[in-house]
Amino acid sequence: MTNPSPQTRRVSLSIGSVEDRSPRTDAPHRRRDIAESFGTDPERYDRTRPTYPSALVEAVLAAAPDQTGARRTVLDVGIGTGISARPFRDAGCTVLGVEADERMAQAARDDGFDVEVARFEEWDPAGRLFDAVIAGQSWHWVDPAAGAAQAARVLRPGGVLAIFWNAGNPEPAVAAAFAEIYRRVDTGLPFTPFTGSAADGYAGFLDAVAESLRATGEFAEPERWRADWETTTTRDAWLDQVPTAGGSNLIPPATFDQILADMGEVIDAVGGSFTLEYATLAVIARRS
Repeated sequence: MTNPSPQTRRVSLSIGSVEDRSPRTDAPHRRRDIAESFGTDPERYDRTRPTYPSALVEAVLAAAPDQTGARRTVLDVGIGTGISARPFRDAGCTVLGVEADERMAQAARDDGFDVEVARFEEWDPAGRLFDAVIAGQSWHWVDPAAGAAQAARVLRPGGVLAIFWNAGNPEPAVAAAFAEIYRRVDTGLPFTPFTGSAADGYAGFLDAVAESLRATGEFAEPERWRADWETTTTRDAWLDQVPTAGGSNLIPPATFDQILADMGEVIDAVGGSFTLEYATLAVIARRS
């Protein structure tokens, strides 16, 4: 299984508070039809979804307690197939996953991870404490208030919570052409993909995370972290990844097939490949 490899161009860690922007009014965690749809094809998800910059793992572990003589323990919320967990395992951590979808959980188990099946808000930690709790591309499926309280409950004093997303945009001309494809058809989605900056779209999630952590009174002031990187993707690789996007399962199959065909024509017209620009965005907070 292979994933696009981050090629970091710029990394910046903001020290201080996360400024709130306009609040989000939607509640993705209530959309279980989307949240638990990714397990329809775990192998494709694992093969095509991007990994995370090594600098993110270094930042999280630098903030986590150093258990002298012992492996640091990490709880991965929404471990999926293990994409976010692997770099922490490679760094010498012991990782336990919590995953709502049994199909995704089994894929992670097949890669050697211990995984317990439950929604994080309802999961029983059985008194276990962790040095770090992470959530890659999954926290928007967690009830923000209940998730923050649960994270505080399972972190040892000084432990760190790191919630992060990869926000990707095709190069501007390709993104505009993709958006036009979605506008031409009735997808049934409440949004039109590829219209605007993905990083700006995820900003509301990060603000909601910071607000919910402050509300618990259990965390130091959250810090925002960002790494920008880019990769080149081919026509075949892109069309392989698109079905893993949240909400794709809601589009009628014939309509989705047409979307993929039209995307293929766009990519052929620009030479068969294009640049994907990513921002890895994180909120990191220490359990006080």
